[in-house]
Amino acid sequence: MAFSTGSGRGPMSDINVTPLVDVMLVLLIIFIVTAPMMTYPIEVALPQKVLNPPPVTKEPPPPIELRVDANNEIHWNGTMVALSVLQNMMENEIQKDPSNQPELRIDADPDSEYETIARILAAAKNADMRKLNFVQQSQ
Repeated sequence: MAFSTGSGRGPMSDINVTPLVDVMLVLLIIFIVTAPMMTYPIEVALPQKVLNPPPVTKEPPPPIELRVDANNEIHWNGTMVALSVLQNMMENEIQKDPSNQPELRIDADPDSEYETIARILAAAKNADMRKLNFVQQSQ
């Protein structure tokens, strides 16, 4: 915008439209060039409706309560067991239904030895148990 005083009539306010026309011509050329590219179809793989019934979920088996007391005695659902037979018992539980394993809940007394817990975890790993939880029963 240019302000000039011409023959004392006050400021002259004329808009210079040349840059505006230049910008509009550049945009017009861009749209002319890109418009044919946008008319080509684009393949899009959309998800399709599946008519299969949903998978049947099995009720999980009851959890195995494994308690280790202060004397490092192991109790399997309330029954005292030896550490040497623990892995076989875990394998038997898994062989009943490998796809639907029971949850192993380990409750260790704070005064129990770490080695006992480590051997229980090793037996669970060797038996391929996948659901392990540590719980602390209120006393």
